[in-house]
Amino acid sequence: MSRYIGPKLRICRKLGELPGLTKKVSKKTSPAGEHNQQMRKRSEYALRLEEKQKLRFNYGLSEKQLLKNIKIAKKVQGSTGIILLQILEMRLDNTIFRLNLAPTIPAARQLVNHGHIFVNNRRVSIGSYQCKPGDIINIQKKNASIELVKKYIQSPGLANIPNHLEIDKQNLTAKVNGIIDREWVALELNELLVIEYYSRK
Repeated sequence: MSRYIGPKLRICRKLGELPGLTKKVSKKTSPAGEHNQQMRKRSEYALRLEEKQKLRFNYGLSEKQLLKNIKIAKKVQGSTGIILLQILEMRLDNTIFRLNLAPTIPAARQLVNHGHIFVNNRRVSIGSYQCKPGDIINIQKKNASIELVKKYIQSPGLANIPNHLEIDKQNLTAKVNGIIDREWVALELNELLVIEYYSRK
């Protein structure tokens, strides 16, 4: 089961800001864990594991899903780390989140799973669907769907919509214009450490 249902702020205190997981901010300043483990010197393995966990929790992936995406990224020519981030960013649930049509990736995944989202005039109910350049995303023409998305749009989201996406908020339609660039990825992450983590397994 890939859905994390535990305390989200505890994860954010340990791993840092994860915009896809939650918008809440913890009042506690020390990291989660007994006896303030930040004082200890962390091993190379611990650093790689932490970067991998950031990816997993931010995008809401299981270990199996992340490993599958890494295998796909390794087969494509180019930097494996950047290609992995592009694959994860082009998922439909993440695209809905980056368009500010949902406050978090779990909320975006719920919109998709409940059939509120159409891609190229076809209902898509799988959050991991890979968006491609030229895809048109729109909301189901039902009052319940439109009201829900309008409520989400009014809440503050990420500062900027990435340059590969465009949205018409009046008609609730969006278009994917291309593949996301590395600098537009909202998560602070060293993707090379993630690739190193899996290369040693």
